[in-house]
Amino acid sequence: MNLVQVKYVYLLGIGGIGMSALARYFLQRNCEVFGYDRTSTSLTQLLEAEGAIISYHDDPKALPVTVLGDDDVLYIYTPAIPAENQIKLFLESRHNKLYKRSEILGFLSEQYESIGIAGTHGKTTVSSMTAHILHGSSLGCQAFLGGIAKNYNSNLLTHPTSQWMVVEADEYDRSFLKLHPQIALITAMDADHLDIYGTHDYLIESFRAFANQRKQTGKLVINNKLAHHFPDFTDYITYGLTDAEADFAAENIRLIEGKYHFDLRYPQGTIRNIVLNMPGIVNLENAVAASTAALLAGVSPTEIKEGLAQFEGIQRRLELITKTTETVYYDDYAHHPEEINAALKSLRLLYPDKKMTVIFQPHLFSRTRDFADGFAQSLSQANEIILLDIYPAREKPLLGVTSHIIFEQITNPHKKLIHKDELIDYIAQARPELLVTLGAGDIDRLVEPLKEMLNR
Repeated sequence: MNLVQVKYVYLLGIGGIGMSALARYFLQRNCEVFGYDRTSTSLTQLLEAEGAIISYHDDPKALPVTVLGDDDVLYIYTPAIPAENQIKLFLESRHNKLYKRSEILGFLSEQYESIGIAGTHGKTTVSSMTAHILHGSSLGCQAFLGGIAKNYNSNLLTHPTSQWMVVEADEYDRSFLKLHPQIALITAMDADHLDIYGTHDYLIESFRAFANQRKQTGKLVINNKLAHHFPDFTDYITYGLTDAEADFAAENIRLIEGKYHFDLRYPQGTIRNIVLNMPGIVNLENAVAASTAALLAGVSPTEIKEGLAQFEGIQRRLELITKTTETVYYDDYAHHPEEINAALKSLRLLYPDKKMTVIFQPHLFSRTRDFADGFAQSLSQANEIILLDIYPAREKPLLGVTSHIIFEQITNPHKKLIHKDELIDYIAQARPELLVTLGAGDIDRLVEPLKEMLNR
């Protein structure tokens, strides 16, 4: 695939966080960018302001004549697009070559020394931290991220001369097997996407395959908690949080005014008095991972320290939305039991005396079915739990699978099932001390209304 010859780009699912980064990349390349998505969002509106032309109707007649050529048009789709999508079926009937997003990332990454960050959770934060550290260092980098980095208000970073590229390596649909990174980093391998993999063992084998796809001279970095999954690998590097056996680890951790201060021990020495300008003990471990990747790429200890101190975080990753005299409100993308557990434990450390009210929107019928007991267990640690209906995303309903199968297993009696349109009024009456919204669906559309109501 010769991306240099591309003049026109059409993206099916352009509003997705990964797809929108590609849209921005091609817009910066002065290509004409078109796309389709189901609904208009703040992200698609930003893309339109940046020059993309987007349709919200699944109708082949809405395709611009410009993108019906053959030689200079690049068609990209996300696996989240349903098989029955009419535009996709139409393009396939014309024998147009449609590329998965992961294939294009693979083509792009071949042009650089790439750092591929994989993991069932933590990959967006580690990718964004790593990219920020490199981008501000003498090395620089390009980056395709799975979240909006607040320092740049974007999920795309570009650099005119850097030979490095940071890319989030997504395990969904085995997408990360299109990448061949110089540095492959794995944060976690918890059971997830069982609609794709069937079993946890097959998921783990896919991560092991990703680890084997690094370049011949490449390095493998894994969370030390995963080492037992790699008994036949002899050349990996480990990181951990206060883990004496890890090659890279945090030491001398202090929580001062909501910020973590720590030292980073690594084989060549110690970087002392690092300040992480981002809340959450989970993000301290993420910072160790990002520092490990950056040091291996050649970033200096001073640049590591400066980069972490200046990192402002990612939208929807333990993000402080507002703080009033009555309520502190955080929003997080957590949609897996382990992610929920990590987020709530981090907030409990920051606010040990506040009553915590958690609003959770389950994401996918299959994930709800597979992990209902895990969701119930992780949510039960909150003082009050509010469950919304399942966000279906790419899936059709499954018989008997609703939010109620989580609800009935939550051990905390202070729990409610609420429809989205009832939520604002309920929270206005409840006036929680610590409010947390969680989920990967469209719960993000409630963030601004909740913020406005709380601030009133």
